[in-house]
Amino acid sequence: MASKSNSTFSVLGSDLAIKGDIKASADLHIDGSVEGDISCSSLVQGETSTVTGAIKAESARLAGTVNGSITARELVILKTAKINGDVFYDALTIEQGAQVEGRFAHRDAKSTAAAPQQQASKPDLQVAS
Repeated sequence: MASKSNSTFSVLGSDLAIKGDIKASADLHIDGSVEGDISCSSLVQGETSTVTGAIKAESARLAGTVNGSITARELVILKTAKINGDVFYDALTIEQGAQVEGRFAHRDAKSTAAAPQQQASKPDLQVAS
């Protein structure tokens, strides 16, 4: 698919619908539909894209619909994004207007997120309109 150089990237166009997991060493741009888990270095999701599955990336910029958990070192959720799932991050940016149904947890706190009594004491995050 691509060499191990950091300057390469793969594009999944809006006319593609993929059923199955995607693992990429290159940067990935998705405009189509994916039903499966995604693991890559850097992910850019277009506004018309839909992902049903877990996302794991060093950096992710999400603008479409995600139904599944997201784990990223640097995560940007754009105003057109609709996310249903838990979000684990090191650095997080959310544009006003983004819709997220799920829990946010810093990746260091991921191990404590499994404890129900600790999760119940954390306040819910709400983004002002």
